[in-house]
Amino acid sequence: MQKPSLPKGTRDFGPLQMARRTFILDTIRDAFQLFGYQQIETPAMENLNTLTGKYGDEGDQLLFKILNSGDFLKDVTTADLDKGPGAVLNKVSEKGLRYDLTVPFARYVVMNRNELTFPFKRYQIQPVWRADRPQKGRYREFYQCDADVVGTDSLVCEAEIVLMIRRVFENLGLREYSIKINNRKILTGIAEAIGEEGKEGPLCVAIDKLDKIGWEKVKEELLQRGFGQKSIESLAPLVSLESDLKSKLNFLKLFLKNSEVGLKGVEELEGAFGILSQMGENLDHIDFDIMLARGLSYYTGAIFEVKVHNVSIGSVSGGGRYDNLTGVFGLPGVSGVGFSFGVDRLYDVLDELKAFPKESHTSTRILLTYFDHKGFEYALGLLSQFRNAGIKTEIYPNQTKIQKQFEFANKKEIPFVGICGEEELKAGIISVKNMVTGEQQKLDISQAIVLLS
Repeated sequence: MQKPSLPKGTRDFGPLQMARRTFILDTIRDAFQLFGYQQIETPAMENLNTLTGKYGDEGDQLLFKILNSGDFLKDVTTADLDKGPGAVLNKVSEKGLRYDLTVPFARYVVMNRNELTFPFKRYQIQPVWRADRPQKGRYREFYQCDADVVGTDSLVCEAEIVLMIRRVFENLGLREYSIKINNRKILTGIAEAIGEEGKEGPLCVAIDKLDKIGWEKVKEELLQRGFGQKSIESLAPLVSLESDLKSKLNFLKLFLKNSEVGLKGVEELEGAFGILSQMGENLDHIDFDIMLARGLSYYTGAIFEVKVHNVSIGSVSGGGRYDNLTGVFGLPGVSGVGFSFGVDRLYDVLDELKAFPKESHTSTRILLTYFDHKGFEYALGLLSQFRNAGIKTEIYPNQTKIQKQFEFANKKEIPFVGICGEEELKAGIISVKNMVTGEQQKLDISQAIVLLS
């Protein structure tokens, strides 16, 4: 007999996990809707030519490819096998599982541009797949919760992203976290300032690993990518710079004084911070991180990454501005900005901190119990009254000892039990027992509904 198993990097979710995930998703969804975002969905799979080339070389390697149906090897020749995996792949796979929600969203915007009202604000809550090495906080199948605005380059959007992140974290009960923010133009300017103009791509890929492998290893990678020793030494002061937000901005204005694009990035960040001030908001939790790069190649402006303090999980949210993601699909010049919450990572953070509210996993409010068949029939008659009042109610389905019914309630952490005995039946009432305190009281149905509401 075959032993059942799961593919690496995937998980089952039982009732407790699903209740907690729903708590997270509902919190995020409420914030998105509050800020005017509309929900869409896109297919789990996309054409490979939609996905490839959008995430950098490393991202392309993490795409899950789907074999063509039927005889997928029919077009493969011996010559293709000699040419290597790339030649074979083009003939055996035309589709792949989506790597993120942003590229499918860009494809959606282009295909539906005549029906959409711009600026278009959308949110999307769906799973994505990456052929990554599974580890704590990193899975091959995981949910993302994306919010994007396309059709405007207003810095109001960047400011509102900060506000949405803060609202979600506050409602999840997370108080110690940092919203790391930078601008891709600043990184382009840094490449220019250290004498490596045009190399912002490899620079970003390397310094994006700074938290994981440290500065010494990043220096080695930069050398391997063709950066000069003098350039790397010029970069060092930025890596070690520790000061407040205003001082960092002033330092960069001097460091990037000969880079027009770099100074533009500084100006955009200052603009977003200024808008927050005009909204009457503070800059709490914002950490201007000059070395924040984020590896995705389509970002062109502000970039975000959120990390919760005192946990072993990495970033739980990230995003940024992209000026021409739709251009690769035939609609140039449409600027957008967005970010994504990683539900699975947020779950692991809340679990590690033991921060889930107890009520997040309580479903049934009251279990109706009984001693005999008459009590069972009486309880059946009460079910709809409780449910019509919006109270989550169950009845124990099998006629058995009342102690077993109570044990069932305790195991499911149902807070109340309704006892339907001979005395209750005659009086048209119900005895409601609090399973936490042990307190029990006889109530008519309307009183019981008030108590449980």
